[in-house]
Amino acid sequence: MRPDQRSGRLGVGIVGAGRVGPVLGAALAGAGHALVGVAAISESSRERADALLPGVPLLTVPEVVERSELVVLAVPSDQLPALISGLADTGTWQMGQLALHTAAGFGVEVFEPARRAGVIPLAVHPAMSFTGTSVDVGRLAGTHFAVTAPAPVLPIAQALVVEMGGEPVVVAEADRAAYAEAIETASGFSAAIVDQAVGMLRAVGVEGAGRLLAPLVRSAVENALARADDGPAL
Repeated sequence: MRPDQRSGRLGVGIVGAGRVGPVLGAALAGAGHALVGVAAISESSRERADALLPGVPLLTVPEVVERSELVVLAVPSDQLPALISGLADTGTWQMGQLALHTAAGFGVEVFEPARRAGVIPLAVHPAMSFTGTSVDVGRLAGTHFAVTAPAPVLPIAQALVVEMGGEPVVVAEADRAAYAEAIETASGFSAAIVDQAVGMLRAVGVEGAGRLLAPLVRSAVENALARADDGPAL
């Protein structure tokens, strides 16, 4: 199906029931899309899929791909290239199908094996730390998503982000690695600093160290981000 022939409602399949996939699936379902299936392997991922996507069939990866107009690949980055090429080798991809991955460090070049089968590639990364619970669905509102796609279908990727409540930010293919490094630096550094501060407070007998630090950390981060958006001081 050509992008310009699509109705507003897509049959969406989710591959990967970690912390990200079911949340995006729930958001897309809330926007009116139909979830046709989710591929979940581990017991914890099946439980998460059941909690966030009740009633959505648990399918194998090939079954999800074969039944979907939009396939969301929410798998670890190191598994993504092999998954895409493996589905191409088995002839599973469908002509005109939309395929979206959520890996920060990849653009759409990773979809090359699928593109040769007629797949329309989209790279969409939500810049958010996920818990894998229903709380995340609400947190998507206002979250920025890095979007990379071929120019003719970029509006499709942007529209999907808006439907999930997010704010699309276009990131060029060549800049995805730098974008991923910035995301990892922010999330990893923040977690490490908080863990270190909590440990120091616990060492001196402070109870509820996390609750004590929460207002401080939130306000400090918000102030730092406000300064960043305001630009350099004169």
